[in-house]
Amino acid sequence: MANETIKVGFVGAGANTALRHIPGLRAQQGVELSGVANRTIESSQTAVDKFELGEAYPTWLHLIEDPEIDAICIGTWPYMHSTITLAALDNGKHVLCEARMAMNSLEARDMYAASVANPDLITQIVPPPHLMACEKHLMDLIADGFIGEVVNVSIRVTDGSSYPDSDTEVHWRQMRELSGNNVMTTGIWYENLMRLVGTASSVSANAQIVVPHRRGWDGNRYPMTIPDQLDVIYSLAGGGSVNMTVTTVSGSFAPPTEIWIFGTEGTLRIEVGGLDVDPKVTGARKGDQVMSEIVVPNEKRGSWRVEEEFINAIRGIEPVTRSNFTDAVKYMEFTDAVQQSWQTGKRVYLPGL
Repeated sequence: MANETIKVGFVGAGANTALRHIPGLRAQQGVELSGVANRTIESSQTAVDKFELGEAYPTWLHLIEDPEIDAICIGTWPYMHSTITLAALDNGKHVLCEARMAMNSLEARDMYAASVANPDLITQIVPPPHLMACEKHLMDLIADGFIGEVVNVSIRVTDGSSYPDSDTEVHWRQMRELSGNNVMTTGIWYENLMRLVGTASSVSANAQIVVPHRRGWDGNRYPMTIPDQLDVIYSLAGGGSVNMTVTTVSGSFAPPTEIWIFGTEGTLRIEVGGLDVDPKVTGARKGDQVMSEIVVPNEKRGSWRVEEEFINAIRGIEPVTRSNFTDAVKYMEFTDAVQQSWQTGKRVYLPGL
């Protein structure tokens, strides 16, 4: 399809699809936004009118079975990702799927197997944007020996943290029937760390459900089964360990999310201010007296180009790197291991892909 028009259909035109994928795909030359299927035909028509998306389909299956559609952008919650992806690949469609990949690693592996069985079709999972600006430079620094060998990584994630309050409305990430085994943003941050220090070989996790119930979307009390405070220690396959804390209940005075990478020769600190703010990176090597700011060279600065990469991959210009199904399965294996560990109180060893 190097020079052909690529017709894209959307299954679920939610917040992130509207914010990133619709404008990102529209910006690509030779791409036509051809249709959408939301949960109702009325909602689909509203999205068509608002975003100029071509045709409103009565169901997602009608859209996927349309032979005129070349690629699918899946913007639903994780509970539908596997079902829609498998159907899309069966119908010869390229797939760009919102994260997290699936409800659990079994679904993720089904998606991976289907992608392998259809090597002519492009499959991509939307990656986290938090470290895109500095990621390449950090990877090069670590590979070039700035910190030596990794000894320990400490990461505390406090995104959206507030004091415990059972009167707050439940978020879809807190609904197991929509989000699966994903706990808060644990998979997101594991994926970020995978690129810097590699994958986990074993996991020990402790979790709390501090707020036992929240206000459901229907106004009734909704019981919580997904933790809102999680502490994980995991061993790295390449040596070293990671201490990870993810919380949404530490209160309004919790410090911003930050990552410390301690090595045999140096230290890196990454302060994450928000999705629209570049992370601040500081570092020091053995013998230094203070941590100094590390400026990312312009030629190494990354940016959001998910939709461009997806279309380029369809055209054979570049491969998918952020994120391919192989990497996405790895973070789903991790989230399953975390789930198993905190529920059983045992250390869990991760399988290889």
